[in-house]
Amino acid sequence: MSKGILVVGSLNMDMSISLDSIPAVGETVLGNDLFYRTGGKGANQACAAGRLGGDVRMLGCLGRDEFGDKQIESLKWAGVDTSCLKRSENQPTGTAVIYVDSNGDNNIAVVPGANKDCDPEYLKAQDKLFGWCGLVVLQMEIPYESVLYAAQRAKEEKKKVILNPAPAPNELPDELYRLVDYLTPNETELMKLSGITDCDMSSMKRGAELLLDKGVGCVIVTLGDKGALLVKKGEEYLYPARKVKPVDTTAAGDCFNGAFAVALAEGKTEGEALEFANTASSIAVTRKGAQESLPAREELDSCLKKGLAV
Repeated sequence: MSKGILVVGSLNMDMSISLDSIPAVGETVLGNDLFYRTGGKGANQACAAGRLGGDVRMLGCLGRDEFGDKQIESLKWAGVDTSCLKRSENQPTGTAVIYVDSNGDNNIAVVPGANKDCDPEYLKAQDKLFGWCGLVVLQMEIPYESVLYAAQRAKEEKKKVILNPAPAPNELPDELYRLVDYLTPNETELMKLSGITDCDMSSMKRGAELLLDKGVGCVIVTLGDKGALLVKKGEEYLYPARKVKPVDTTAAGDCFNGAFAVALAEGKTEGEALEFANTASSIAVTRKGAQESLPAREELDSCLKKGLAV
């Protein structure tokens, strides 16, 4: 398998507001700090993979504005090839507003902007990249038809597909499930996609099995400080997380997905890849921000040598 990783997804500027508690509906609270940081699930996952030594190229759309320029700078800093990104003529760079409370938990609202221009016609113009890569990494912050097209082209080229179903829609058509080798929801996303109403371990296993029945090759449920649950036909296993004190969980899932892609591209087993991804994510949550929180390969290798203990 080629070691190339193609990330097709969103690019945003994050407006991150730190506060003591996330406001309820109708409530006004005072924030402590406001930061502007590059983000977007696609860009975050590309940067995570690039920082960990992956051979990464990204497809996505930006506005012709300062936020777009900063995003390209950040991707290049992480070692990501940005030569095929598109600059929209009439849409601004996507924006996300993120509330982060004193426990490091967050809520996020996204305005897509130029991400809406990441359409199948644009992807068709970059068709050579689907032959170049070994893995295609997808999320749900670009138009659905583009996600479906990218997954279809990946399978036509016999490439592996990782789909992080975030933000999770009310449902995904079976035609997409059948194209996915690795589906990586968190607990909330699994509940929404599968229809389960509880997040205890037995319910999550049952929800994952329902998605396997739709054609997914493997479901990996990210469980925060509990680790990651792998469920596939005839196999289920919980891979524990390294214990740390979280500061900001904004990029935890994106770091996990990028790291998981790198490990698979390097030929690691699924178990090894999940340990690799869990450890990478555990480093990211100890820092503020999204892309700037992502670990370098040297840090991750050092943590892996030390094992799960802090």
